[in-house]
Amino acid sequence: MSEQFDPLSHFGEVASLQALLEGIPYARLLGIGVAEETDSPVLVLRFHDDLIGNVRLPALHGGVIGAFLETTALVTLVWNSESEYLPKTIDITFEYLRSGRPRDTYARAVITKHGRRVANVRVEAWQEDPARPIAAAHGHFLIKPREDAAPPRPG
Repeated sequence: MSEQFDPLSHFGEVASLQALLEGIPYARLLGIGVAEETDSPVLVLRFHDDLIGNVRLPALHGGVIGAFLETTALVTLVWNSESEYLPKTIDITFEYLRSGRPRDTYARAVITKHGRRVANVRVEAWQEDPARPIAAAHGHFLIKPREDAAPPRPG
């Protein structure tokens, strides 16, 4: 692959998801953290007034929600793969389902397909009830396999 991938080492020690997020300046600016670190981690976008896009409602800015969804997808891919490089976004589609209220927002990503070079990821964000998402995203990401990684299983 001729594309330039950022080695994860650029983001500091990546012993945990929180360490990875703290190494990404934009994630720190938005206030993205880890709510639950498991096989399928849950990230949290901690509310602060700078995230408001519509002061009349008030509602979270759509760009902030989109960035949170994309960050959740990328971090989940890093966590669940053996790559030494940060994935690159090929494309991503956002679905804004409800207004994001001025409170903490949570997101979880599901890797629907993880090939050798491309992964498909679905992400949902919610505030109070995971069954009532405020936004969702579906994206395709370019991944760089490790040089010593075993070839993917057929299927």
